[in-house]
Amino acid sequence: MTTNSEIDEKKELLKRADEVKRCTLIGLVVNAVLSALKIVAGFVGNSGAMIADGIHSVSDFATDIVVLAFVGVTARGIDRRYHYGHGKFETFATMIIAVVLMAVAIGLFWSSGESVLRSLGGEKIEAPSYIALIMAAVSIVTKEILYRYTAHVGDAVKSMALVANAWHHRSDAFSSIAALAGIAGAMFLSPQWRILDPLAAMAVSVFIAIVAWRLLMPSVRELLEVSLPDDEIRSIESEIRQVPGVMAFHHLRTRKNGNRYIIDMHIKVQPTITVVAAHDIASAVENRLKERFHGAMVYVHIEPYKGETVDDSGKCND
Repeated sequence: MTTNSEIDEKKELLKRADEVKRCTLIGLVVNAVLSALKIVAGFVGNSGAMIADGIHSVSDFATDIVVLAFVGVTARGIDRRYHYGHGKFETFATMIIAVVLMAVAIGLFWSSGESVLRSLGGEKIEAPSYIALIMAAVSIVTKEILYRYTAHVGDAVKSMALVANAWHHRSDAFSSIAALAGIAGAMFLSPQWRILDPLAAMAVSVFIAIVAWRLLMPSVRELLEVSLPDDEIRSIESEIRQVPGVMAFHHLRTRKNGNRYIIDMHIKVQPTITVVAAHDIASAVENRLKERFHGAMVYVHIEPYKGETVDDSGKCND
C-alpha cells in the first residue's frame, strides 16, 4: 500500500522532472537554431573557428536530448526493481554529456591542428568575413544567458545533469569568445595572422576538454559508489550526535544516488529502554538527517549500548 509520504515524494519528483524538462527544452530549441546559424555563418564567412563552434553547439543539442531522455526515468522514484529510486540514471546522463564534450574537444583539436599545420606549410587561409564575427558575438551573449538560466534551475532542483548541461552551454560561450578573438585577428591583422582562426579553435578544444573532465570524474565516482566527501560525513556525524538518546554509533556508510544521499548506520541506545523508545530515537535520527540533507534516504539499525569505548566523534570502536 502506498503511503502518504511516498505519494508526496512522487509528486516532488514529477514536479522536479517538469522543471528540468522545461529548462532543457528551451536550451534544445536555442541550440538547434544557434548551431545551424553558426555553421552557415562559418561556411559563408570562411571561418573554421566558427564552423568548429557550430559543431560544438550541435553537441549541446545532442546532450539536451540525452537529459530529456533520462530525466523522465529519474522521476519514477522507488519501485519494485529499483529500491533506491532511479537517481543513477541522471548520473549516467551526466557521464554521457561529459564523454560527448571530451569527444568534441578531441575532434576540434585534431581538425584545427591540421589547419594550423597546413597553414605553416604554406597553404593560404582565406580571411573570415563580418558574418562570422557577428555570429560569434551573438553566440556569446545567447549562450551565457542560457548558462545562467540552466545553472539556476539545476541548483534549485539539485539536478547534476542539468548543471552539467549548463556548463556545456558555458563552454560554448567560451568557445565563441575564442572564435571571436581568432576571427577578429584574422580579419583585421595582416594575412600571416589568419592562422589565428584555427588556433582559436584549438584553444576552444582545450577548454572544452577541461570542463568535460571536471564533469566526468564526479559522475564516475558516484556510479562507483564512492562515499560522500569528508566534510559531508563530518556534518552527518554531527547531526547524529545531537539526537537525544544516541549513546554511540558506528558502521556509518554513505553514497549518492542522483541528487539524494543514502546514509546507513548502527546507533547504540540504552539497553533498558523499550522497543518503542528505541524506535523513536531511530526515527529522530532519520528525520533529522532527511531535513538536513534534503530528503536523504536514511537507514538506521538499533543496537544496545554496553559501555563500548567511544571516540570524540561519537563513534564506537567495535
